[in-house]
Amino acid sequence: MLIYKILRGPEWADLQARGETPGAPVDVADGFVHFSTATQAAETAAKHFAGAEGLVLLALDSDTLGDGLKWEPSRGGALFPHLYGPLRLADVLWHTPLPLGADGHIFPDDMT
Repeated sequence: MLIYKILRGPEWADLQARGETPGAPVDVADGFVHFSTATQAAETAAKHFAGAEGLVLLALDSDTLGDGLKWEPSRGGALFPHLYGPLRLADVLWHTPLPLGADGHIFPDDMT
């Protein structure tokens, strides 16, 4: 199953330069890297990145992240994927800009 991470431009540049990251400041503070499923990603963007430009959407395969990936309840009891360990560039299957449109961020049509 694909899971998704939204990064700000400088966070993405840091991941590319270093090969891994503990995540965004909220990830570091919480002790894990926050991810979303395809159905959760738009709500995540609206809640945590409203109006933000220069974002990058990353896709990773949850099955390859090992025991560090935990599915834990969050908003309304929905299970969200949380990675207890670094986010590694080698685990990113693809990435794409996440542009801001008039009604919020514009996600790829083929997210699954």
